[in-house]
Amino acid sequence: MTAEEFTRITDGIVSSITSVIDGKPDAVRATLMCLLAEGHLLIEDVPGVGKTMLARALAASVDASVRRIQFTPDLLPGDVTGVSVFNPVEREFEFKSGAIFANIVIADEINRSSPKTQSALLEAMEERQVTVDGHTHYVPDPFLVVATQNPLEMEGTYALPEAQRDRFMMRISMGYPDQESEALMLRQRERVNPLDAIAPVASSEHVAEMITWVRSVHVAPAIEEYAVSLAHATRVHADLRLGASPRATLQLVRAAKVRAALDGRTFVIPDDLTQLLSPVFAHRVIPIRSAGGARARSAADTVAATLDRIANSVRVPIAARR
Repeated sequence: MTAEEFTRITDGIVSSITSVIDGKPDAVRATLMCLLAEGHLLIEDVPGVGKTMLARALAASVDASVRRIQFTPDLLPGDVTGVSVFNPVEREFEFKSGAIFANIVIADEINRSSPKTQSALLEAMEERQVTVDGHTHYVPDPFLVVATQNPLEMEGTYALPEAQRDRFMMRISMGYPDQESEALMLRQRERVNPLDAIAPVASSEHVAEMITWVRSVHVAPAIEEYAVSLAHATRVHADLRLGASPRATLQLVRAAKVRAALDGRTFVIPDDLTQLLSPVFAHRVIPIRSAGGARARSAADTVAATLDRIANSVRVPIAARR
């Protein structure tokens, strides 16, 4: 794949999603970045702001297998991963795959199911495989989980455990649209659903080629040192009880490589890391004090402010500035 082909396809995906999700360029860009960095995306916000629509718009823009899982309190782990069913004719058990076996999996309202069901995603999201009754089954490649969740203060929600949150490369919020975008939405959707007009602009093979292209983006040793320093700063900061994991450091660099490629560069710069610090680290770190409701929102503000201070205080290696 050439640089021109990469730009043409990524611009086409962004334009396709933007035709449905207007006024949210950062959210659209983050979704594409997770796809190309082989990560997973968590979208957290109040109901009705377009979380599921964003995930569906991405799925419609890529000609790949797509499955949606509606997480509810009665959803079972086997519904996600699959189960072994006895075949009376062959007199043996056969594996019936669950909804996780798709290129793009939309996990809608993931925090409305029990922690036991949520944990069914752990192996697939990290190792890209599912183990059922001692047998390993591999998920398709490429593989992306786009999960949506409602704020914890809302009824019928279960907090995602730290291990589950750490599997997501980024967490973003949609936010309410501005008045102009909301008025445009009313006009566009009065007669037709814009999702119906989306045609795929890339195939799964194209996505695989773009992922390979992104891997070739150069990361200088000084940039790697800077990424490690940012992660280490979260682990020793007085306001944080839990810092970023080594997986978070790895995913920060992977996301930075995609950001560089989308900006037309073949190398990562320090600004790529600092601009992605909050979406990649914020859901992984835990402040000293954290609770539900209004305190949870206050804790989120504390984390954001702490990460901003870390980004401003950690010294950028001289070699990384060149």
